[in-house]
Amino acid sequence: MRWVEESADPDVMTVDPRGLAIGDLVLDRTPSPAEIDAFVDEHDFPIVEGGKCTFLFRGNVSRVALRHWVYGLPTAVPLTHVPKTDLWYHVLELPEGSRVEYKYEVHEGREASLVRDPLNERLAHDPFGANSVCHASGYSVPSWIHEDPSVSKGSIEERVFHSEALEGQRRFSIYRPARYRVTRSYPLLVVHDGRDYDRFANLTTVLDNLIHNRDIPGMIAILTDPPNRMEQYRDSAAHARYLAEELVPALEDELPLIGTPEARGLMGASLGAVASLSTAIRYPGRFGRLLLQSGSFAFSDVGRHDRGPIFDPIADMVNDYRSDPFAVSERVFVSCGTYESLIYENRSLVPLLQRTGMDVRYVEARDGHNWENWRDRLREGLAFLFPGPQWWVYL
Repeated sequence: MRWVEESADPDVMTVDPRGLAIGDLVLDRTPSPAEIDAFVDEHDFPIVEGGKCTFLFRGNVSRVALRHWVYGLPTAVPLTHVPKTDLWYHVLELPEGSRVEYKYEVHEGREASLVRDPLNERLAHDPFGANSVCHASGYSVPSWIHEDPSVSKGSIEERVFHSEALEGQRRFSIYRPARYRVTRSYPLLVVHDGRDYDRFANLTTVLDNLIHNRDIPGMIAILTDPPNRMEQYRDSAAHARYLAEELVPALEDELPLIGTPEARGLMGASLGAVASLSTAIRYPGRFGRLLLQSGSFAFSDVGRHDRGPIFDPIADMVNDYRSDPFAVSERVFVSCGTYESLIYENRSLVPLLQRTGMDVRYVEARDGHNWENWRDRLREGLAFLFPGPQWWVYL
């Protein structure tokens, strides 16, 4: 879709022979403000038509760009201005099932700002704020992420633990499932960035629903949050020791946990996935279940990696493991978004893990590096690692 030139008549424009339209708004002439108002009122935005998603912005500004998080495409895509109107648009082709977060980069003279889409109420939240969201054809929000009044809820208890390995106190939360009983024994799932998983990926609600639906057994989850994740999650020996030698043994002494490797899991996204794998490598066989989402892995075959010095400890860890891979767990679930810059590293890791004999399942989604991508994979990942009665026949 493009404008070719304006006609001499200010109310008529010449377009290419195929015609030009935004959804069902045909632009063979300058639409009036009333027509634009009516069109906007009648549609949800972005407009999704098959594989095409039409983004719309209204404003008397000098320039607008679509800033999306799809690695491999230009980061900022200029919107086309419909002359003599306040209407701007861009058509983005997205494969079936895509989910894309975005903002508009709006220029007013020399000033520029990033804003959410005023015409789109669909938002995704993260520690830095919120983005607008485009659901392409074929994507739907999983039903099991929402609170269900018919589902009994688990409980959360805040704790403080003194760690000799980390030389100080560390806060964490204990999730106990609904109908928790001290006379039963439960698997244990340790969740890196647990508070963010709960705030932005509905983790405890997901656990409530999956346990209720018998997708997974009742389990106890530990939601950890370090004061300095950039330090502790980059292959930190102290962090691994804290989990494997201090926190988990203390919890197993106190709580009714099964206490065997196949009933212990580590989970994390981004740097949290790095911390999970790093801990498993330092303590092989201690954690029989790993859930690694969009791991911020780095490595190099020749020379140095290209992710900057902050990734040096991670690259050293991955390079060492690639040179001498061995089974560190029993079952591993890996997921990553095809729109992430990390897709190559995560894809490359999977065959390496598989060659060690570990049972590995890898899932890609047409999504980016964000909490809702990780949320949407939780049912498949947790049911693979800890299958409940609903899944026994399938695994």
